[in-house]
Amino acid sequence: ESFITLFMVGVLIILFGIACLVVPNFYKAQNIINLVTNNWFIIILGIGVTFLLVTGNFDMSVGGVIALTGVLAVYFCQGRNVSQNVLANGLGLPYGVAVGLALLGALSVGAINAFFIARLKVPSIIVTLGTMMLARGTAQVITQGAQRNTSLPDSFGVLGSLGIPGTSIRLAVIVMIVLIFAAFIFEKKTVFGRRIYLIGANPVAARLSGINVTRYLTALYLLSSLLAGITGILLASEFKAGVSSRALGYEFDALVVALLGGVSISGGFGSVLGMFLGAIILSVVTSSATGLLLSPDWQFTLKGIVTFIAILAQRFALDKRRN
Repeated sequence: ESFITLFMVGVLIILFGIACLVVPNFYKAQNIINLVTNNWFIIILGIGVTFLLVTGNFDMSVGGVIALTGVLAVYFCQGRNVSQNVLANGLGLPYGVAVGLALLGALSVGAINAFFIARLKVPSIIVTLGTMMLARGTAQVITQGAQRNTSLPDSFGVLGSLGIPGTSIRLAVIVMIVLIFAAFIFEKKTVFGRRIYLIGANPVAARLSGINVTRYLTALYLLSSLLAGITGILLASEFKAGVSSRALGYEFDALVVALLGGVSISGGFGSVLGMFLGAIILSVVTSSATGLLLSPDWQFTLKGIVTFIAILAQRFALDKRRN
């Protein structure tokens, strides 16, 4: 694991050096900070996705959960019967209550995932793609395919606007940093964290050794949905709107950064630190493409090419290490 992490650090240094050569001012301190701060949401999602990948499971529902949580938070907060426009009316609940109920909505998606995957043994890729569509579809019904952004109390935008004065670092970035440190400690220092590697490496052996695999998977799916819900709350507060199309493709970005960071798609191997490095690698690539004024189509293609090369390089490095 440490070998792969060091290998990805090397890949990051090489890519960053190339970017500094071809993109003007790429090396400036503010740009380096932006590589992290502009991708806080993918990194938070990557924590839950990484833990599930280590167990050999997927969570493709996180993008839909973000959209659903944000829309629910807005709907619960909007004033009651304040306009003839249906999209301007909500339940008029206090902001704290609205956030709590919206997060319960996110957790309900995680509970559905856990029930079908951990208990009924349905493949995770099928279940989570289904719940992704369910969550986003529910958000579209609530917003009628548009968005809700009126009749909101001033308190709704507080979380999204808080930050360190004089810097571009917002509360969301601080939350990301805290969660990364907490996840790292959880992964390395707790019995629960170490057991998920055994589940991923050999679920049958884990079950025979007394590990309640169903309970572990349930907890991880709830955690992943909770992290997606927190992300949805922060994004909705930042933009003061609930949008059903928000976070389209975020589930794939979270999967990509985990794979770039050395997490095994078949389970049993990977780390949160590696995922974080993968997120920075992806950020360097996309920021470089933007600096070179490449069209979004070419940026998407470049992201795919770099991802493919990085995964092949990782596989090659592991094979050489074993030999």
